Amino acid sequence: MPDTVANSLVMALKALACVFDLVTYIPYYLIQRPDQVLARSNRVKAVPQDGDPSKPWRSVDVQNQELATSMYPECRTLAELFDRACRHFAQQPSLGTREVLSEEEEKQPNGKVFKKVVLGEYHWITYEELANRVTNFGRGLLMLGQKPTSKLVIFAETRADWMVSAQACFKYNFQVVTLYATLGANAVAHGIKETEVSHVITSLDLLPKFKDVLPQTPSVTHVIVMVKTKQELASARSALPETVQVVAMGEVEAMGERSERQSDLTVSPPTPDDIAVIMYTSGSTGLPKGVMISHRNLLCGTAGQTDRIPGLGSSDVYVGYLPLAHVLELSAEVSCVAKGTRIGYSSPTTLTDKSTKIKRGSKGDVSVLKPTLVAAVPVIMDRIYKNVWENINSAPLMKRVLFQFAFDYKLKHFQKGFSTPLCDRIVFKNVKNLMGGRVRLMLSGGAPLSADTQLFMNVCFCCRLGQGYGLTETCGAGTVVDFADLSVERVGAPLICSEFILRDWPEGNYLSSNKPFPQGEILIGGGNITQGYYNNPEKTAEDYTTINGVRYFCSGDIGQFEADGCLRIIDRKKDLVKLQHGEYVSLAQVETVLKMCPLVEQICAVADSKQMFVVGLIVPNETQLKALYEKVTGSPPADFKQACQDKAVVKAFLAELTSHGLKSKLQRGEIPARIGLCTEPWTPDSGLVTDAFKLKRKVIEEHFASEIKAMYAS
Repeated sequence: MPDTVANSLVMALKALACVFDLVTYIPYYLIQRPDQVLARSNRVKAVPQDGDPSKPWRSVDVQNQELATSMYPECRTLAELFDRACRHFAQQPSLGTREVLSEEEEKQPNGKVFKKVVLGEYHWITYEELANRVTNFGRGLLMLGQKPTSKLVIFAETRADWMVSAQACFKYNFQVVTLYATLGANAVAHGIKETEVSHVITSLDLLPKFKDVLPQTPSVTHVIVMVKTKQELASARSALPETVQVVAMGEVEAMGERSERQSDLTVSPPTPDDIAVIMYTSGSTGLPKGVMISHRNLLCGTAGQTDRIPGLGSSDVYVGYLPLAHVLELSAEVSCVAKGTRIGYSSPTTLTDKSTKIKRGSKGDVSVLKPTLVAAVPVIMDRIYKNVWENINSAPLMKRVLFQFAFDYKLKHFQKGFSTPLCDRIVFKNVKNLMGGRVRLMLSGGAPLSADTQLFMNVCFCCRLGQGYGLTETCGAGTVVDFADLSVERVGAPLICSEFILRDWPEGNYLSSNKPFPQGEILIGGGNITQGYYNNPEKTAEDYTTINGVRYFCSGDIGQFEADGCLRIIDRKKDLVKLQHGEYVSLAQVETVLKMCPLVEQICAVADSKQMFVVGLIVPNETQLKALYEKVTGSPPADFKQACQDKAVVKAFLAELTSHGLKSKLQRGEIPARIGLCTEPWTPDSGLVTDAFKLKRKVIEEHFASEIKAMYAS
């Protein structure tokens, strides 16, 4: 009976939509001009030099010109870029932070206790006030003994104080050493010891971790703590040994303000080739490497990135919540400051109304901020995609049918170049409001984004979502999708600051002479290519090269340039494994497809070249797994662990996974023949994934070595 009702409803909606389309086609065509939309989407965006696919590929916008080096020709350093912004936007709001109104502990149904917060409105400082804070803090650091061109560590979560600290370092020519807040103690100690810093800026929440690091880092003499009260400062001082001078960030600013009135300090402005940042990657293998980024590098990278963001300016609002120690977030925020765009700070635990630290009934950050620009890593977008569909699939029949019909209807029109304002207002408004309701552009980076997720975000959030491709070694700049491009699973054309070469890799049969599209290892060149790895000349020589006088970074990724000059990432050299029977398997491609299975939260495909098949380590979606357990056994599981360990459930899980893989065009030999279900999520804190949630493949394989061995033995 329900199926009959659903089918009847769909037929009625289709008939109504057909009549509506016939009536509105001509006015919509004249107003929306879908022919022009498709023409912009399909235009050629990049071409190779001399028409030879083995030569450098550039954006058509700089085909016969010099590559871009700065947003503004007069700005040659990050300090000059910042000063320009503060002059142009002096009285406009710059950085915003929400006030914590109250905190309380909330007991969950499973007995766990979570700390919940109620937050107020955003409080903003103007660009003039930001400039004063930056100047005072920089001069205060000089008073504390920090010298021009010397290094200083920022080890803190994303917040306004992080950006103030970084801009002060850029202005006074201190080299910022960035360390992820989620790095383990050994990795933090490695970064501090390798750079031999004396001054560290950190937060109160990270002091316990930093305290464990101090015995291994005798070079540290000063710790500047981001605190607001005298009680917090006293707590910080009591937590650290007396051999280290602990100072509040506000005290350093006050010292700098006094010094400006009372004394002259030796100030050495940076030059374009001075190092601005030594960025320690969270790296997928081994200890993190420090990438040396000059002022010139970051200026080039941000020039390319901002060129691809239409209309970026002072009317925009950006939500800053990704780690500022990641090049994606740092370059995004430097760009926003330069363009007068407001940055409202958030965190993954307070981002939305449903975030883990937001008290039930209170508003998350995006509901208050209402951003127009959002950057995200694919794992976050995949979760949104799965959660929305999970809610829709558990909704009443009428709502399910209406949503699915509207989704299919809008997707069909979107791909033809039409917009659907009626659908947006009636059906997708609630989904759009999940991110505040005003988002016009979303950008994904850090890992591949699936076609399903990209189309879903474009349709349901009523905004354009594009992918970018870049690495820490390229200042995060390489390609960004033209937001007029309607295609999916591609990362766009080269930015105006970069050029690309596809280097032949015969072992994988990836050649620039391949048809229909040239393929090869991606080499990225231009002024955004960084100076190499700190104190690691061997690795620098391995990963960087110079061709015809141009410096390139060798990415290890395999790409192909398609007919319109857009790049598609199709493989990674390290992720291509040849099995015993001679067939190659791309582990990254397998994971990209299978992670979209509703049962899967996280997945790592494993292939041993001495074996005949692939195995998989999977963190299941808890809700979906419990439903599968009940379907298989007839009763609910006692807990998540029991569901993961039940052999009949694992067998049913594998059957569902295999079915999904085959429907998604994977070959049977690419789909894991054995799987292990993991009971704990893989987080940056666990060390199994990076801060961008990229798999640390080697670490995962070592961590689950016994499970992998058992899967192959069975």
